Amino acid sequence: GKSESRTVMVPAGGTANVAFAYAPSAKPVAPTQTAPSAGAPGRAYRNEVWIPGGSFQMGSTDGDSDEEPVHTVTVSGFWMMKTEVTQGDYRALMGTNPSHFKGDSLPVEKVSWYDAVVYANALSKKDGLSPAYTINGTSVRLNPGASGWRLPTEAEWEYAAKGGPKASAIPMQAKWAGSSDVGSVAWYWDNSGKTTHPVGTKAANAAGLYDMAGNVWEWCQDLYGGYGSGSQTDPTGAASGTGRVNRGGSWSHIASYARSANRIIITPGTRDGALGFRLVRPPVR
Repeated sequence: GKSESRTVMVPAGGTANVAFAYAPSAKPVAPTQTAPSAGAPGRAYRNEVWIPGGSFQMGSTDGDSDEEPVHTVTVSGFWMMKTEVTQGDYRALMGTNPSHFKGDSLPVEKVSWYDAVVYANALSKKDGLSPAYTINGTSVRLNPGASGWRLPTEAEWEYAAKGGPKASAIPMQAKWAGSSDVGSVAWYWDNSGKTTHPVGTKAANAAGLYDMAGNVWEWCQDLYGGYGSGSQTDPTGAASGTGRVNRGGSWSHIASYARSANRIIITPGTRDGALGFRLVRPPVR
């Protein structure tokens, strides 16, 4: 948008009116192709952050049983959107806005897992990247080696939420996107006013990501399944199942759901006012 100001003289005992109007341009502005951060491979296409690869302790002993056992996971580096996909982003690309709470800077919600992967492929094509998915109705296959946008794996999501390579230096009690104060990083039941909020209005975590706790749940790539106890490298979730993982909590849930290690299972066709997403992509030079 833009900033405007007006100076109005109000007569004693009287009233005065002031009006503002802003018409967005008919064509969406092309995303700025920014230079990458130091050490990042390739360039940024949109509002993404380079998350260097590393190892971390995935899971928790102070949550639900499906967060255990805590185990060592190593992930390769990836680019991740700095914020959840907004309604403005979604409508500009898809021509529709399914959200219950309306506003261009609000996260898009009421999107299913299938809606998210369709959006990912459309964005990849727009950015000149090879689509990550082959989609035939509800049959979705991930394309190995694709350069395009996709949903994060559950391991990538938790690693990024905990601070990426900085996670090992963050205290264990900092369980909400690397913070011990949930209200500083999350819109959740106690402070949301029962609605979503513009993305990026709470503090970023150590990786430079916003709303990794609260605002809306975020779809992950993985089918939901239990954890193993052994070390893993770039895990991709359960080999079979019907439900997909969601992470991060939302405006409509209490603080415990916004913990970085918390995980829930939702059927992929579900559309709800607390369900949104953000995307990741591999390095592209």
